[in-house]
Amino acid sequence: MTLLRDEELAAAFDHASRSYDTLVAANPGYHGHLRRSARRLGLPDGGAGLRVLDLGCGTGASTAALAAVLPGARITAVDASAGMLERAAGKPWRDGVTFVRAPAERLAEAGVHGPFDAVFAAYLFRNVTDPDAVLSAVHEVLAPRGRLAVHEYTLSGRIAHRAVWTAVCRGFVLPVATALGDGDLYRHLWRSVVEFDTADRFAARVRSAGMRDVRVLPLPGWQTGITHTVVARRADAVAENAG
Repeated sequence: MTLLRDEELAAAFDHASRSYDTLVAANPGYHGHLRRSARRLGLPDGGAGLRVLDLGCGTGASTAALAAVLPGARITAVDASAGMLERAAGKPWRDGVTFVRAPAERLAEAGVHGPFDAVFAAYLFRNVTDPDAVLSAVHEVLAPRGRLAVHEYTLSGRIAHRAVWTAVCRGFVLPVATALGDGDLYRHLWRSVVEFDTADRFAARVRSAGMRDVRVLPLPGWQTGITHTVVARRADAVAENAG
């Protein structure tokens, strides 16, 4: 089986949007981990007066994490899947949270413009055709010294962690998803993780995109060594001009 891409993947997410929240709710720590990664942005004063881009918001779980951790921030949540975005936008939100349909690589075409004080991307980069192009787009919309947090399935490189991921997918996720008619999407999910960058390789990719202070931070529970937060910041304008 090959990975789903572009239109096929967007259609698969559209179809899965009706049961997506139910499946992720069965993942211990899912929402708590997102909030932890949102806190790792390190934004001051609950994000008061700041602009935050939630890139690849899905059905809004990452948006909810940002809204909880950063009650003072203005959040723009973006996703390419119409079905996922409809589910997200249909939930109750506080003032200052808006939703826009757009591919991550074509934000400006959808009217999404920086500068943003922070970008949060959860479970996005495995699902784009060109991760480097998306990182370039992120760099473009970030304000100088703006912060990035990527919450992603990026394996540690240890065989044991890959084995745990495969066992969870084959033992629980795939049977349930197949019964719901979304087997293709979740087979893509399994394969996209094992074929994507390790955590260290993705951190190197982020550095190559011009980001500074890149760190790989683990998450607890069964996802230790499987899911990480990669945090970074854009250089300030003086440093970029000097470089």
